[in-house]
Amino acid sequence: MSTNSNGAAPSGVESSSDPARIVIVGGGIAGQSLCERLRERDPDVQVTLVCAEPHLPYDRVHLSDLLSADEPSGPLGDLQLRPEEWYEDNRIDVLVGTKVERIDLPGRELELSNGETLGYDKLALAIGSQPLLPPIPGIDLEGVYAYRGPTDTTAIRAAAAVASQAAVIGGGLLGLEAARGVQAQDCPVTVVHLMDRLMERQLDAGAAQMLLPAMQELDMEVTLERQTEEILGEDGKVRGLRFADGEELEADLVAVSIGIRPEKELAESAGIDCNRGILVDDRLRTSELDVVALGECAEHRGVVYGIVAPIYEHAKVAAATLLDHDGDEYRGSLPWAKLKVAEVDLVSIGDVEGDGGATSALAERREYRKIAMRDGRMVGAILLGDTRGTEALLEAVRSGERVEDPLARLAEVAEAGPEELPDEAQVCDCNGVCKGDIVRAVTEDGMSSKQEVMSVTRAGTGCGSCKPLVADLVAIAGGSDEPAYLCPCRKQTRERVAEQIMENGYEAVSEVSEACGTGRECGLCKPALAYLVSQINDNRHREERSARHINDRVHANIQNDGTFSVVPRMRGGVTNSDQLRRIADAADRYGVRMIKVTGGQRIDLLGVKKDDLPAIWEDIGMPSGHAYGKAVRQVKSCVGTDFCRFGLGDAIQLGVDLEYEWEGLHTPAKVKSGVSGCPRNCAEATVKDIGIVAIEGGWQVYAGGAAGGSVRKGDVIATVATTEEAKRVATAFLQYYREHASFKERTYDFVPRIGLEELRAQVLDEAEQVALLERFRLAKTAAAARDPWLERRAPYHQRQFTDLDSVVLPQAGANGANGHGPDPAKAAGDEADSPGEARELELVGPPPEGER
Repeated sequence: MSTNSNGAAPSGVESSSDPARIVIVGGGIAGQSLCERLRERDPDVQVTLVCAEPHLPYDRVHLSDLLSADEPSGPLGDLQLRPEEWYEDNRIDVLVGTKVERIDLPGRELELSNGETLGYDKLALAIGSQPLLPPIPGIDLEGVYAYRGPTDTTAIRAAAAVASQAAVIGGGLLGLEAARGVQAQDCPVTVVHLMDRLMERQLDAGAAQMLLPAMQELDMEVTLERQTEEILGEDGKVRGLRFADGEELEADLVAVSIGIRPEKELAESAGIDCNRGILVDDRLRTSELDVVALGECAEHRGVVYGIVAPIYEHAKVAAATLLDHDGDEYRGSLPWAKLKVAEVDLVSIGDVEGDGGATSALAERREYRKIAMRDGRMVGAILLGDTRGTEALLEAVRSGERVEDPLARLAEVAEAGPEELPDEAQVCDCNGVCKGDIVRAVTEDGMSSKQEVMSVTRAGTGCGSCKPLVADLVAIAGGSDEPAYLCPCRKQTRERVAEQIMENGYEAVSEVSEACGTGRECGLCKPALAYLVSQINDNRHREERSARHINDRVHANIQNDGTFSVVPRMRGGVTNSDQLRRIADAADRYGVRMIKVTGGQRIDLLGVKKDDLPAIWEDIGMPSGHAYGKAVRQVKSCVGTDFCRFGLGDAIQLGVDLEYEWEGLHTPAKVKSGVSGCPRNCAEATVKDIGIVAIEGGWQVYAGGAAGGSVRKGDVIATVATTEEAKRVATAFLQYYREHASFKERTYDFVPRIGLEELRAQVLDEAEQVALLERFRLAKTAAAARDPWLERRAPYHQRQFTDLDSVVLPQAGANGANGHGPDPAKAAGDEADSPGEARELELVGPPPEGER
């Protein structure tokens, strides 16, 4: 991949034998989709993607995830659409942080923000839209934000963490998403809307009236029919809103989400015909030869679409047009949305008003179902609360089904299942995949899992709302929805990838990716691959942090405001006065916002800035508690025979010994353990991933317990007579889990999947146990040799601990039309390793005896 923010490919006239040069302006979903469609149709055409924002293309549809997620993994979270390797593999040149300033149509050149020019043979404008901001006084005050891009979400999250009252102007879909995101930061919020009901484009009056109480039950205030006349400020900062009727609302944070306006200035200044957006015909052609427009910037038959499904349809037609392929034409899209608002499921399809129809409402269950009719044909539907029959209604509205009895049809579709859908019913609007395509993938092409079908047919890989239906259809067609692949894109199982690593001696993620293609399509399996490489190499691998989650890159748990928590290790829950003094002094010195005792008998320092992490670790002088990653967390213990009159076993010593034995080891998912000194189970060992309980005459070893959303008592693997036997059984289980569990699979799922009988056979058989413990010893020797917090003295990367607050973030942008400045991911230390930058783990020896 040629990813460049400082230069561009040289312009010039190419010979007629060279493949055409297609340049796509705009690095959003539209630009990315067009790249993929072009490459599917033509392996040789030269494609360059110009992204004004300092990121590779990302999924704007799920932007609200960054605002409400507990642990966003960097500025883009998990929203990046493709990993860097995908562009290299598909020979797509990408310019990031580069804005197109001017189009020279006669010369077929683009003038770029860096002073360079870029030549093209054919041009695609996928420049998206800008947030619509009301022209009112105070719109530029500090504390007022548009809600449109990753920069906006970062700023809103940070502001919400300290604000006392927020207001969101706009009661449409994006406005409600913004409000819920602000509320997720424990900030009170009021939604201010100009219209007489929320989401007036998706809901009729009846449905909106039923939604309003759901918002209020979530402690979200809503004020309707309010025209904001002015945003009030004091000393340059926002302090509230003033409405047209003179009333005021206090707010020290204001988010604005009242709609979008198509980005058309670049095209308009070049002389391309524009109206509300860039005018296009049924082939997505503009008024200029060899120039197409697609996505939110394009206006087709008087309509500009602000939803995702039409973008994918645009990309398919635009690719055909750019490559001079006949046949594909765009005739418009059916507007529909499937979402969750205020914890209530909602489906809105087409024209929800119509001139008639039928409605079924159950206020006490907050359910509202409606079919909208016009001239005797179905033109729209609303399903609130009860969304059964969504697919059948979509097909009926799409085909303009004539309905004699709307109420009976409404009842009928509620009972319809996926098997009743016709083969031509479109399941995935984003990629145009029909039911028949999915069924044939299973029955004719031999695919057996949802992941396989999604990877090949592309169903469910757009907005993702059709994934449950895809799973149902795969099951109906005879496939299995059991997860089968570590890398679904390449149809690679965990076992097959592990075999390749062992056979070829791969020691780094990049080596596996280069040789096998693992993680080069969507990149989502890279953290799983990083774990597998480290596990197979007994932690003697070459570490590449770009494959890790942000928590693992900086060895701390990112919080909802971008700060981090610090949890030092307290083995068995035991500490001393010297450690407590150091913790208290460090908390004062670095302005820790909260000191909390955790459920795992440790101390959590919350609100530490990223650039303070190395210093606070140094001052505390204790090893990492690994509370941030998929690793062995802690071994909780009761006081056992040392102090308790009921104690049957020395729980404290066993807990401390196990934590020394296990600490530092990464695991497929987090592992929480406990040791109880008697069956009273004060350490809750029976609901831990690994638990040991003292009984008369020995110990019982448990595995697969859970105390989260679903409580599960662990299964007894063995009853043993001695402490040493208990250690061996528990450690052998841990190693077996490390070697055989799927990534992110907790022990409470792993144990039932493997089966207790098989598990006991593997862990208790003498020969198997000895082999497991030997492999554990090899892995532990390397893991124990390096406390990750020692990177405070030798950082992996020079900006590893640079705080996001110290980075000058770019202004909020749209689908690539705007946005300048450094890449926050790189400026914040989210380094992008190349194979040459992979570093071998430094081994510094086991912990000193004095610490034991």
